[in-house]
Amino acid sequence: DYKGQKLAEQIFQGIILVSAIIGFLYGYITEQFGWTVYIVMAGFAVACLLTLPPWPMYRRNPLNWLPVQDTGTEEKKPADRKPKRHAKS
Repeated sequence: DYKGQKLAEQIFQGIILVSAIIGFLYGYITEQFGWTVYIVMAGFAVACLLTLPPWPMYRRNPLNWLPVQDTGTEEKKPADRKPKRHAKS
């Protein structure tokens, strides 16, 4: 559903933003850029774990689909079909 997609997107962006800020600050304080990358990658992994699977919290508002309309179960015979006309080149 659309509300679940919006929630998943907000959670994903929030986790990425928080991990980027924490990673930047920790990397700046320790003067190690590698820690910044590790923390952001860990945040990305956590965000993926929380948002990619179809958890029940993302499926609370299912969409109501239209019922299937059966217009005709008979299939046309090949002789009943009109031949296709190709565009002239």
